[in-house]
Amino acid sequence: MKKIIHFRVKPRVKEWIIETLIRSSAGMVIISLILIFLFVGKETLPIFFSSKVKQEVNLSRLFLPQQEQTEKFVWQPISKVPQYSMIPLILGTLKATIIALLFALPLAIGAAIFTSEFAPYWLRELIKPVIELLAGVPSVVLGFFALIVLATWLQNIFGWTFRLNAVSAGIALGLAVLPIVYTVTEDALSAVPNSYREGSLALGANTWQTAWGVVLPAALPGVFAACVLGFGRAIGETMIVLMASGNAAITSLKFTDSVRTLSATIAAELAEVVVGSAHYHTLFFIGAFLFLITFVNNLLGHWFVQRLRRRLHGESSP
Repeated sequence: MKKIIHFRVKPRVKEWIIETLIRSSAGMVIISLILIFLFVGKETLPIFFSSKVKQEVNLSRLFLPQQEQTEKFVWQPISKVPQYSMIPLILGTLKATIIALLFALPLAIGAAIFTSEFAPYWLRELIKPVIELLAGVPSVVLGFFALIVLATWLQNIFGWTFRLNAVSAGIALGLAVLPIVYTVTEDALSAVPNSYREGSLALGANTWQTAWGVVLPAALPGVFAACVLGFGRAIGETMIVLMASGNAAITSLKFTDSVRTLSATIAAELAEVVVGSAHYHTLFFIGAFLFLITFVNNLLGHWFVQRLRRRLHGESSP
């Protein structure tokens, strides 16, 4: 007669606790984002639906020229006749962001290629922590450096009229963007299989040709994702541009003029604005506008990265 052995399955309490904690963490992050969106959206709605606010802040004037004024685009929310035009703020944000990306992206991507493909092991272990350490420097310290040191250097070298301008703020902003782009790019390059490098070298290519023609194209989705993250970091930075840009809402295409960005406007004015006023709701509208820019940037970046990955794997785009 066969003896039947029954195994008693012990409940996996530890695994259940860990899984619950992970799900709870993800849920808390999503709920927090939703609550932030709801709060910002709630304070933004009077711009569209309150007749009192709409009378003072004409929504079309935020982005279109003010025909009755000599200066078509003016941000002067505190005056006898308040004027709300976001064009100087958007222009200042774009100028500082462009300078930051032009400064940071070539340096970060070049450093990542050198670290991943050319540097010996001991040098790689030295360069990577040093660059990543830059991410831990507070933005207020970078802004102070740009305000006291960098702006003075640039003015003495080039003789600019305005010491604090988009170039000074953009370079300091690039120092904040650089470690993010470097880290993601270096990880993407290191993730490329060694068989790609070995195959290229076996066909007669040298190390530089392999890095530029084989490894970099293979890691292109990760490199582009790093650039998207860098753009999002630059356009949302506050303290650096608040301290080093000059904080002048000027409608000018010159990069050597002082600028004021969207995020710096919120930081500089929200603490002293009258709660419930048109100016108050306009600042929240600027915050919602920044949310929209970041969301569209991430969405388009994700779509383009997926498209690049499909092309690299030989798949047809839908």
